Amino acid sequence: MTETGDRRPLASRDTRWAQRIAHWLAKRSITPNQISQASMLAAAIAGGAFALSGVSEGAPHVILLLVAAGFCQVRLLCNLFDGMVAVEGGKGAADGPFWNEFPDRVADILILVGAGAAIGSIGLGWAAAAFAVLTAYVRELGRATGQPSDFSGPMAKQHRMAVVTTGAVISIFEPLWGSSGLVLWVVLWIIALGAGVTALRRGRNLVRGLKTKGSVA
Repeated sequence: MTETGDRRPLASRDTRWAQRIAHWLAKRSITPNQISQASMLAAAIAGGAFALSGVSEGAPHVILLLVAAGFCQVRLLCNLFDGMVAVEGGKGAADGPFWNEFPDRVADILILVGAGAAIGSIGLGWAAAAFAVLTAYVRELGRATGQPSDFSGPMAKQHRMAVVTTGAVISIFEPLWGSSGLVLWVVLWIIALGAGVTALRRGRNLVRGLKTKGSVA
């Protein structure tokens, strides 16, 4: 099912815990832009942890993968709360649209390239990052042409972070079957191919929308 609209549909936005945290943040001297900027820091930590995990063994290796997984989720939490504080908290700013989008693109690159570095395949990491950025480009191109934002998958932002987080956790157990780096290699291919399909799907939806709009006009 295609998810469209000006705001990404998130079930977590309606949960009590999210609303309470967003309310707490909105009451403090914390701006949505600062939360968005914090998402880049979280992504930098995740990407750095991924990269360092590739040159570590034993307990440090496990800890670094857990840190990477955890901060991928912190990145998503920042993405959740910046919007909630801006909209529900009424603290949106004139430059909010920039900080709502730019940090996400930086975060994808930091995390996915870091995962590529972890397995000695930085090119694959860049490929996954490029296709991830492309999905957002097509969505924003749609907005620029008067179409509603298309958040459809199969590899939208939350899906990418779910896959890479799961991959980080599973990678902890790779030594049990004598493997190293295979899980993250598969993860990056899944994200690259899935994001490519997502960009094509959104592009098809955009073209259809423009044709429909043109025929109505």
